[in-house]
Amino acid sequence: MAKKEPTELSVEERLRTLYQLQTALSAIDEKRTLRGELPQEVNDLEDEIEGLNTRIQRIQNDIDEFQRAIAQKKGESQNAQASVDRYKEQLNDVKNNREYDTLSKEIEFQSLEIELCNKKIREAQAKIAEKSEELEANKAIIKERQNDLEIKKSELDEIMEETRAEEEKLKEQVKELETKIEPRLLASFKRIRKNARNGLGVVYVQRDACGGCFNKIPPQRQLDIKMHKKVIVCEYCGRILVDPELAGVKTESPVVEEKKTRKRAIRKTSAASSKKANDANDSE
Repeated sequence: MAKKEPTELSVEERLRTLYQLQTALSAIDEKRTLRGELPQEVNDLEDEIEGLNTRIQRIQNDIDEFQRAIAQKKGESQNAQASVDRYKEQLNDVKNNREYDTLSKEIEFQSLEIELCNKKIREAQAKIAEKSEELEANKAIIKERQNDLEIKKSELDEIMEETRAEEEKLKEQVKELETKIEPRLLASFKRIRKNARNGLGVVYVQRDACGGCFNKIPPQRQLDIKMHKKVIVCEYCGRILVDPELAGVKTESPVVEEKKTRKRAIRKTSAASSKKANDANDSE
């Protein structure tokens, strides 16, 4: 038998296929709901760990930069100290006050340079100590987050393992059903489903009301839905409506209560007894 094209399907077949598609998608949603917030929590932890690694690298770069600055200032301090020692030796060979004053000023200047270098070194060492504490704190945090991530991943993998096979089967079913629906109708269904809070794009009539928003449906519109002549949507929520029979749902027929006649019979009996009593009194 040749496979029908989506456009060749009757309205009833389209509605039945849409409802089957909705059922399969709802089952997939249910499987994903079982995972809860675990996927998002795993992603958040991975992002946080990545951010912490970036921060640790930045802190380490700052420490390395301060260490290079310390090495540079130590070199400058050693050069200044060598100049001081040299100028002090030259003081022994000065020939006039002018040379003495010049060497004294150079010694004083180089001594100030040494003090400035030592100050910069102390400041850099204080920064290194501060950055080292920050580095250790972030390493402790990242270790804690990695432990949390391993636990969350383990829980997620366990749930995924339980539902993976069934979910893959449902996905294949969804792909097959989508090929049977014309693209325009399928796009409309996906748009309705996306906007629906509970992910339901197709619902059946329940107790004369829409199965999605539970607003009452007029009798004439219910009749049109049962006729399967066209695709009808709820005028309140926009969901596609099908009748329960097409959805394969059995509805309970209303129970008709028997009329109670016992009281009326009792009343008639009482009236007849009163009449007989009156007739007896009249005869006396």
